[in-house]
Amino acid sequence: MSAPTPWPPALAGTPAVAVIEQAIARRRLSHSLLLHGDDPDTLAAIAHAIADRLLNGEAGKRAAATFPPDQHPDCFALRPAGKSRQISADATRDLIAKVQVSPAVAPRKVAILHEVDRMHVTAANVFLKTLEEPPANTTLLLLTTRPYALLPTIRSRVLIFRFPASGLAVAADGWAAWLADYRAWLGRLTEAVAHDKAAIADHVFSVYGLVARFGAVLDFATAEAWKAQKEKLPPDLDDDEQVAIETGLANGLRARLFTEIEHATRAFALPRLTAGDEPTRRALVGAVNQLEHDVGLLRLNLNESAALESFLLASLRLWSRR
Repeated sequence: MSAPTPWPPALAGTPAVAVIEQAIARRRLSHSLLLHGDDPDTLAAIAHAIADRLLNGEAGKRAAATFPPDQHPDCFALRPAGKSRQISADATRDLIAKVQVSPAVAPRKVAILHEVDRMHVTAANVFLKTLEEPPANTTLLLLTTRPYALLPTIRSRVLIFRFPASGLAVAADGWAAWLADYRAWLGRLTEAVAHDKAAIADHVFSVYGLVARFGAVLDFATAEAWKAQKEKLPPDLDDDEQVAIETGLANGLRARLFTEIEHATRAFALPRLTAGDEPTRRALVGAVNQLEHDVGLLRLNLNESAALESFLLASLRLWSRR
C-alpha cells in the first residue's frame, strides 16, 4: 500500500496544512479551495497532496489500488495554453464537462486549475457558474500567484489558503557569483564616489555587465529547469500546453532571481541600518520601491534586461547620493 503524497517539507505541520488534513479526515473540506503563494511549484505540490488524500485515502486508510494524482482517472487538470498563456472558455467548458460525470474509481473527483489568474474573462464567467453550483463529490483546487487578478465573485466563493514559497533559492551556474559582484558593486557605490569621468564610466559599465550576465544566467537556468520539468509532465499534454508551461517556468525563475536581488539588497543594508545610518535607509527604501516598480512592469511584458537596467541605474543614483 503506497504512502500519501508528501506535503512540501517546509510546509508539513504548518497550521494551514493541519487545517486541511483535519477537514479531509472529517470529510468537511470545502468544495472549492484557492491556494495562493509566490511559487507555482509549491502550490502544485500542495494540490497534488490534497488530491491524493481525497482520491486515494489518508494514511492508514489507503485504497487497495492507488494512482499518482496526475495519472488518476478522477483527477483533472486545467492549464494555460499557447504563448499567450491563457485559459480559454472552450478549455474551461471541457473541464466542467469532465467533472460533471460520475467518478470512475474514487469516491469523488478533483480538478486542479493551474495559474487560474490566466483565465480569459469569458472563461472566468463560465467557471463562475460551476463555483455557484458545484458538481456533487467534486473538489476544485484553484492555484495562483496573483489572487487579486481573479474576479471578486470567484474569490468570494472559495476558501482561501496562502502558502509561503518553500525553497526559492535558484541553484544556477553563475548566480552566486552574480550576487557577489552585485553586492561588491553596491559596496563601491556607498564609498566615497569619485566624480571623474573614468570612475563614473566604471560604475555604468558595471551596470551593463551585470545586465548581460543576468540574461545568461536566466537562459541557462530556464533551459536546465525545462529539461527536468519535461520528464515529469503528463504524456497527454498538447503542444500549446507545453509552450505555456515552459513560458510560465521561465517567468517563475525570472521572478525568483529578482526576489533574490531584493534579499541581497536588504542583507547588504542591514548592518548599516543597525548602526543607525539614515542615508542607507533612504537608499534602501528607494531601491526596493524601484525594484518593485520594475518587477511590476515585467507583468506587462517589459523585457527583463530593460527592467534590471532600470533598477541598477536607479540604484547607482540612490546609493551614490547617500
